[in-house]
Amino acid sequence: MKYFVQMTKLAIIPCTVILETLFFRKKFSRNIKLSLSVLLLGVGVATVTDLQLNTVGSVLSLLAIITTCIAQIMTNTIQKKFKVSSTQLLYQSCPYQALTLFLVGPFLDGFLTNQNVFAFDYTTQVLFFIVLSCLISVSVNFSTFLVIGKTSPVTYQVLGHLKTCLVLTFGYVLLHDPFSWRNILGILIAVIGMVLYSYFCTRETQQKPAEVSPQVIQGKESESNPLISDSLNAAENGGSTPDDEPLKVPMWSSKYSRA
Repeated sequence: MKYFVQMTKLAIIPCTVILETLFFRKKFSRNIKLSLSVLLLGVGVATVTDLQLNTVGSVLSLLAIITTCIAQIMTNTIQKKFKVSSTQLLYQSCPYQALTLFLVGPFLDGFLTNQNVFAFDYTTQVLFFIVLSCLISVSVNFSTFLVIGKTSPVTYQVLGHLKTCLVLTFGYVLLHDPFSWRNILGILIAVIGMVLYSYFCTRETQQKPAEVSPQVIQGKESESNPLISDSLNAAENGGSTPDDEPLKVPMWSSKYSRA
């Protein structure tokens, strides 16, 4: 089951790239795509060993991939379009999410497990851990909205795969979970992909201001130069300029300087 979940997570990044390219005309460079491919290969080698598919699981995983991608893309788009913070967006969206989950969750859970969630014996200890999990979920949602708003959905998924690698590593170091050379190789490949992704993103971010600055300077010069040249041409050709508009002459021009 966990391997199937990992395969679903691996499919989120390609799906996000495709959706942003098709609907938002966002361009991903070849280097970014290459680094993401290396990352996904490493995580796949480290986590996926034996995969079993079934019809219900396949349909649900496909729906989970699509809805997750759309939710993360819209989280980033809404924050940037309306200039709202992650806290404001979380405050506005959480009531609707909670209401939807409360109405749909019990019926869907009963359909999949053939058990009634309300028939469970809720002891004090169980309620404590439910409240604790809710508080942790709120903090996770806040960090999710914050990271996606400041970066991008793809970067958030890269951080999620970093978390997977850290979970595997800490599980081996602290809990002495079984670890193989395949897991080590996969983690190393994934780390290389993350480093490449960070490097290419940083380099492309630094190149954008350098490309915009000459265009801005050129635009300013094109806006000011015609005013000067028009006034000089009118004076040289014996024309006149409006009384309320002074003659625009460069201060460095010796042709019009006083003797």
